[in-house]
Amino acid sequence: MLWFGADLFAELIKMPLSRFALKTLAPTVWIMAYLGVLRGYFQGTGSMVPTAVSQILEQIVNAVVSVAAAGALFHAGASMSGHKDYSYALGAAGGTIGTGAGALTALIFFICLTAGGNRERRALVLQDRTRRRESYRRLMYILTITVLPIVISSGIYNCSNVVDNYLFGQGMARLGYKEEVIATSLGALGQYQLLFNIPVAVSNALSSSLIPALSRSVSNRNRQEKLERIGTSIRFSLLVGIPAAVGITALARPVCNLLFISEDNSMLIRLSMAGSLAVVFYSLSTVTNAILQGLNHMELPIRHAVAALIIHVGVLEVFLMVFKLGIYSLVFANIIFAFVMCVLNGRAIARHTRYRQEIRKTFVLPSICALIMGGVSYGVYRLIYGVLPDRLMKGRLGMAVVVLPSVAAAIVVYGLLLIRLHALDEKELKGMPGGRKLVRLLKKIRVL
Repeated sequence: MLWFGADLFAELIKMPLSRFALKTLAPTVWIMAYLGVLRGYFQGTGSMVPTAVSQILEQIVNAVVSVAAAGALFHAGASMSGHKDYSYALGAAGGTIGTGAGALTALIFFICLTAGGNRERRALVLQDRTRRRESYRRLMYILTITVLPIVISSGIYNCSNVVDNYLFGQGMARLGYKEEVIATSLGALGQYQLLFNIPVAVSNALSSSLIPALSRSVSNRNRQEKLERIGTSIRFSLLVGIPAAVGITALARPVCNLLFISEDNSMLIRLSMAGSLAVVFYSLSTVTNAILQGLNHMELPIRHAVAALIIHVGVLEVFLMVFKLGIYSLVFANIIFAFVMCVLNGRAIARHTRYRQEIRKTFVLPSICALIMGGVSYGVYRLIYGVLPDRLMKGRLGMAVVVLPSVAAAIVVYGLLLIRLHALDEKELKGMPGGRKLVRLLKKIRVL
């Protein structure tokens, strides 16, 4: 569909030349299907190491091939057509080739890993004393009724970007804007989404690990464990999401200029500051989706996603066509979409588990710590920017000199404040990855 429908999809979003990138992305969809299954298999056995290694390999290959292919195709487009738009379109296609190459590398890694474990699996088969063997028909039925609601929910949840691109392209065209303006605005939006997706990825990882553990506590009828897992997952997602949102707001200018050094980032900086709140709501909505799925209420995230998408579309049309907010319409509509999901999911969790969300340690204290952290990090950024001469502030290395100390100061201040204000205690720290070592270090320096 993506390969043969690329021309149609490109016309619908009013960016005809994006067909090149869509076609080069099509094989990646196929590759990712197999890669997702193999990653899921190893995660299901309790091993996250193969997933972590494959993701590192994937990103290294993605970065190298993306840069090389984008550069090669950009120059090829310039020599063939002499039109800069074709050069940019082919350059974007080169970038999507890198995405596919990274995914293919990870898939090959998993194929080798799976083949290497054949002897182990054969030994397990020989040890199996189960007399009854389920048919493939039965297995397919179980898989379908388990997976289909999650797939539909995720599809609706993520198709908002496709709907956004279509509505934005059509709306801006009706308002009289040219294709170049639409493409530039959507390009800045893509860079903004790249920024806020980094902290949201932590919630995605948390969600993946949450569902099996939560399902286990539900099947064991262990209400205490169930409520603890719900509370911990929500708290952890906000402990990451809230400071990330504050950090993106406080350090929007230096971070954007570091990541996208050769561009005019004024629109991206404004988008990042205006839309930083999306990090909190998307993190929370992702985790609450997983909680409902783990509680065996698979259909609820689907209903909530449909309701949120309908509200999202209505808000987007009003912001775009009535208030004429341009690309900011998409940012604000996305925030409202995630907020509606959070509210609906939260009400459903409370109704089905009689769970009451703790407020002080989950919302209030992390927000206070994050605001103080934001002020400190911004102060460090302004101090470095004011002290160092302008000639040292040029290029990626110059921006790194500004950003890295500011981020380091933010991490230290936020962590210390969480402990000092008792937003995190020793037991909770020990439950985190690497928490026992961290507790020993904090006791050594007399912070804990």
